[in-house]
Amino acid sequence: ELWLVNDIVVLLWQQILVDQTPTALIKALGEEIQIQCNHSNSDFDMIQWYKQSPGKNDMVLLGHVRFNSPAVEDAFKNIYNVTGSGSSLSTFHIPKLRQSVDDAVYFCAASRAQCCKNPPC
Repeated sequence: ELWLVNDIVVLLWQQILVDQTPTALIKALGEEIQIQCNHSNSDFDMIQWYKQSPGKNDMVLLGHVRFNSPAVEDAFKNIYNVTGSGSSLSTFHIPKLRQSVDDAVYFCAASRAQCCKNPPC
């Protein structure tokens, strides 16, 4: 199976490069993957992780890290893991690849947290 991971350029108020590594992965079922995402914009304090399944136009939010507080969406808890800091570096982890459900393109994006200035909210 081919696992593709693309870099995203986030265009908000200015051009910001978000670096995602590795850019491509080939893994077998049952193996694990880790993808890292980083940015250098001091105004950003949140990194989000998305998944786009083959043949789909929509992207599904899997989780995020806001400031130093990671969270995985309820539907994906115990399947995926997110760690790190929203202000610089986050890691997305799939401990064990499942069949076609994990066959997807994974994206990260960086932004300002919209809910508050400092944790906790």
